[in-house]
Amino acid sequence: MKRREFIKKAGVGAAAVAATAVNAPYVISAQKSTIKWRLQTYAGSALAEHVIKPSIDAFNKAANGEMVIELYNADQLVPQGELFRAIAKGTIDAAQSDDDSMAAPVDVAIFAAYFPFASRYSLDVPALWHWLGLNKIWEEAYAEVKGVTWLSTGAWDPCNFSTSKPIKSIKDLKGLRVYTFPTGGKFLQQFGVIPMSLPYSDVQMAIQTGELDGVCWSGITEVYTVGWADVCKYYLTNPISGAWAGSYFANTDKWNALPEHLKTLFRLCMDSSHYYRQHWYWYGEANYRTKGGKMQLTTIPQEEWKQVEDAAYKLWDEVATKSPRNAKVVAILKEYTKTMEAAGPPYRY
Repeated sequence: MKRREFIKKAGVGAAAVAATAVNAPYVISAQKSTIKWRLQTYAGSALAEHVIKPSIDAFNKAANGEMVIELYNADQLVPQGELFRAIAKGTIDAAQSDDDSMAAPVDVAIFAAYFPFASRYSLDVPALWHWLGLNKIWEEAYAEVKGVTWLSTGAWDPCNFSTSKPIKSIKDLKGLRVYTFPTGGKFLQQFGVIPMSLPYSDVQMAIQTGELDGVCWSGITEVYTVGWADVCKYYLTNPISGAWAGSYFANTDKWNALPEHLKTLFRLCMDSSHYYRQHWYWYGEANYRTKGGKMQLTTIPQEEWKQVEDAAYKLWDEVATKSPRNAKVVAILKEYTKTMEAAGPPYRY
């Protein structure tokens, strides 16, 4: 072969090899299949627009085709009470919920959602989980059950009564049929409240037809956002808890299979969701009380409402006897409460 022809052919071959090397990462990445998850939230469609959808939309965009999370609303794939089992079985891949209403088989589930008077403000929840050690306790509890990994806990709104009848005294609670959470409902039964369980999407119609007298499920922001303010005339300003404690959960195998960068991205989006709710609810609770225009505010005098608070602290002691871990959580709640009261305003008034 002539020298000139050899150099020419060698150059073409080198260029082809270089082109293949440059394009190889793109070809390999294009061959990877997109990871798809199905995540169900406890929230109905109107509420989900705020409490989770922005963060899931952000995740799907940032994942850049590597992963897509399909979001489903309350009861859309499985009933709320079967949510934990659905995650464990892999029927769904993840959930946003409280441990209590999804029937999580862990002793600490009772402290999720609205454990009576465990918090006064929404910032109490992340403070307790991040700085008082509840995150480590939750990790320990869920490590004992198969199939579900607890990921993160954040704060939602306070828990107040929204009803078709005015509440101005504790005696007005007697006979009220309300949609509420399992632990909150059991606690309120001692004051004559009748807790009712039904699908989230049926609540408004049940109030409208008189099957329910109202809800003890949320603060006033949610009541206006989901339409309950259209059928509830009164809002009791005395909360039984200052913030709902809700979490994110994932099927353990699906979570462990994710590459680290997608785990990190999901954690960042959970934090984004937690932050959004902090300011959305904080503004909304004051805004709708003063400018909502649909509901009349009522208040039980503090000296009378103290009966409810005292009953809650009695419940704390009862729950502490259920397990050593529960006792540890109650001790943390008591320590935190003392710290906040000693600190004074704005922590406690």
